[in-house]
Amino acid sequence: MIRHVCAALLLAALANAAHAQQANYKELPDPRPVDPVAWSTVKPGAHAFFGTADVRYDKIFAPDASTLRSTWKTRAWKGEKVHSQFVIYTTKALRNVSIEKSDMKDGNGNKIPAAAITPGFVRYVMTDELNSEGGGCGHRKPENFDSSLVADGIDIIPAIDVNANNVQPVWLSVTVPPQTPAGVYKGAVKVKTAAGYLPASLPFEITVVERTLPQPKDWAFHLDLWQSPYAVARVHNTPLWSKEHFDAMRPYMKMLANAGQKVITTSIIYDPWNSQTYDIYGDMIKWTKKKDGSWSFDYTVFDKWVSFMQETGINKQIACFSMIPWNLKFYYHDEASGKDEALVAKPGTPEYDQHWRPMLTDFARHLKSKGWFDITSIAMDERPLESMQKAIALIRSVDKDFKISLAGLYHKELVNDIYDYCVASGLDFTAEEKKERLGKGWPSTVYTCCSEGFPNTFTFSPPAESAWLGWHAAAKNYSGYLRWAYNCWVKDPLQDSRFKTWAAGDTYLVYPGPRSSIRFERMIEGVQAYEKIRILKEAGKGAELDKVLKKFEINALKQKKAEDMVNAASDVLNSL
Repeated sequence: MIRHVCAALLLAALANAAHAQQANYKELPDPRPVDPVAWSTVKPGAHAFFGTADVRYDKIFAPDASTLRSTWKTRAWKGEKVHSQFVIYTTKALRNVSIEKSDMKDGNGNKIPAAAITPGFVRYVMTDELNSEGGGCGHRKPENFDSSLVADGIDIIPAIDVNANNVQPVWLSVTVPPQTPAGVYKGAVKVKTAAGYLPASLPFEITVVERTLPQPKDWAFHLDLWQSPYAVARVHNTPLWSKEHFDAMRPYMKMLANAGQKVITTSIIYDPWNSQTYDIYGDMIKWTKKKDGSWSFDYTVFDKWVSFMQETGINKQIACFSMIPWNLKFYYHDEASGKDEALVAKPGTPEYDQHWRPMLTDFARHLKSKGWFDITSIAMDERPLESMQKAIALIRSVDKDFKISLAGLYHKELVNDIYDYCVASGLDFTAEEKKERLGKGWPSTVYTCCSEGFPNTFTFSPPAESAWLGWHAAAKNYSGYLRWAYNCWVKDPLQDSRFKTWAAGDTYLVYPGPRSSIRFERMIEGVQAYEKIRILKEAGKGAELDKVLKKFEINALKQKKAEDMVNAASDVLNSL
């Protein structure tokens, strides 16, 4: 009987996981009614034209026909992923809409295979807006913010229905195989419905140049998007750290690796961020205080998670959070009482040192035994200078070679102590500090969070801002970019990106499925631009690029649109 119950539970979990991955889902209704006037000038029937990757097309308002075009043309390096967007809009209901693709060909018999072409229906999610101060931080209630549906997620379903007087964007990506001969490649996609094909196909053209972009694993850009295995377990309804859980996580983490991710996010204590996420981060290392007062540490989950992530291709760094949690609370199991206990202690106090010294000593031993010590950093985020200094002193007293990372404010006093130092946008190291850090191979990056109204990656942010971040990193000579949440999903992430704290979309960049997003794809575009700039500078093209890059200052976005800046800079980049 027990076996039958367990089998039934396992089948249910797998069914739920499959549903989260593949099934179609219903978007929330748009809070605004369809305005017939908005469709009065549209010719009756269904239409499809290319638009731009810079626009989140409205679902219930017909697009401005003057901004649409019948073709798409672009340039690409070998190995580069390029994208555009086309829109289907219709005055009549369309059923079972699908996209047909075929090989792209040049005039010499060469081709980009259809498998390299990926169309995806853009889905709509509920979003909100910035707060009255122009930022995205702070507790919020939906009724206090203007909420609306916005185009963001990119679906993996093969077909979709489109209602009358509705718009259905389609994201079109092409990944040029590295071995593709240079040339002009032409192809087209067709829109098929239950009633047949739309009259016109959508032709497009990619000029592949004689330059090659390295594979993502070889990109120099230090991308650090924090992962949440706990959110995946909830959404896919799998037991934590079970085979089903790892199977569910694998496609998400491979997608992240293919974006050039370098860092594995680990939580070495329970709840390092004081429950700020919908799914609390658990302790990947189990702390046990034994009856004789000594400590034991179980690294089983930590080892499984790190090994799994390395198998997906993310293997440059392991970030261990955190010796300075936001509530300064440290959980452990006490053998004497048989209960889970918690210690509250500040860095620099005897209680703090007595708690952490045995762990750091044993952790260093374990990491060295696994061959991971040199790629591991004890990680903190947005912690005060004094707390950081006291924690660093303790770490160094245990093992002077421990690496330390921090995402937070710039402190001159910490520049030579922090291996991976990520400063908030608008801050920077001095030119001398940055030169010295980069010379040592120390990641020196920049991050955005809820504080910035722009540039940002909220679900309502202009899409080009995600790409702009890569250009900004290149302009300021950062080694990369950090964002605190790759997949810290809210309750219903496919339908509603709003959260009790922070602007909508702040907590995640991709959707269950895994489904990518306009924001994530544009971020990859920015990372690729960074790599192309690096390669071209090494080839002696720095003077031409510096003229463009000097414009990518944070304050520039007060007067200019990110899309205008990125498009103009891309034209220069792709002409070199």
